[in-house]
Amino acid sequence: MSSVIRSARFSVLDRSRIREGHTGPEALRDTVGLAREVERLGYHRFWVAEHHGVPGVAGSAPTVLAAAVAGATRTIRVGTGGVMLPNHRPLVVAEQFGVLESLFPGRVDMGLGRSVGFTDGVRRALGRGKDDAEDFAAQLDELLGWFRGTSPTGVHARPTEGLTVPPFVLAMGEGATIAARAGLPMVIGDLRDRDRMRRGIDHYRDRFRPSPWASEPYVVVSGTVAVAGTPEEARRLLVPEAWSMAYSRTHGSFPPLPPAERVEALSLNAKERGFYESGLSGQLAGTEDEVAHQLEAVLEETGAQEVLVTTSTHDREALLDSYRRLATIAGLDGGTATRR
Repeated sequence: MSSVIRSARFSVLDRSRIREGHTGPEALRDTVGLAREVERLGYHRFWVAEHHGVPGVAGSAPTVLAAAVAGATRTIRVGTGGVMLPNHRPLVVAEQFGVLESLFPGRVDMGLGRSVGFTDGVRRALGRGKDDAEDFAAQLDELLGWFRGTSPTGVHARPTEGLTVPPFVLAMGEGATIAARAGLPMVIGDLRDRDRMRRGIDHYRDRFRPSPWASEPYVVVSGTVAVAGTPEEARRLLVPEAWSMAYSRTHGSFPPLPPAERVEALSLNAKERGFYESGLSGQLAGTEDEVAHQLEAVLEETGAQEVLVTTSTHDREALLDSYRRLATIAGLDGGTATRR
């Protein structure tokens, strides 16, 4: 194992993807079960996401789901990737994370994003508009102020004030600049556009200002990593998500994940095929040796301290096997024990 891989942390983001033939409640329970497994394998963090009104995603309340994950595990850090701050009042978000940190001290992360609802209907239901994302920097500052007790309102967030919950910024669009100015760790994707990722990381490091939250830049690269016994098996792990993404780009709705064999039997038109092939390309996928080589290249190019794996697929057993194999590549204690 290379020293650059051995020195990096490896973590997991599970988006509670609904699978064809299964339900949203099952997807949430699958997320909790996966958290237990990746904790056993030795991963550093387990994060959950926020999506509203999406047919293929059950994870709509990340702090609630994070509480369930933390309650079902013992040592792994638990957090959000992320809470979409423009959708919420910063005081409420601060209170939620204050409760989480109080119940699970020293294990909670606060990953924050600037996206608003996926469609006009969802944004209306949330009482938000696209322009609300433009206030993200101010919302972030207000949120962090509740932990420091600096709100000009004279109100104090309970039990949040005085607690330390590590904040991370999901670097979409202007996120790298905002993370740098606030002096916060940054999560950046995706691995398919390596040049853009590298530019964002360089921008972040060049403009980083030390803060009470972080004395130096901290970069987490996120994306799909699929490991299997053969390159073909690894590629099949990517098929359900690639097709669902292609469908959403051509039909405007993100559907549940289909089995790979059903996708492979479909006849796609030229536009669908283009989006589908794009979803399959550029991902980190292959055998252990192939993925180790790809990971080493990514970590050397970016200088990232951590990899956040975001893989989703229909076959949960194949997904767990992929995480086992990746744990072995990364030299995680649980992965080494599992593969002996």
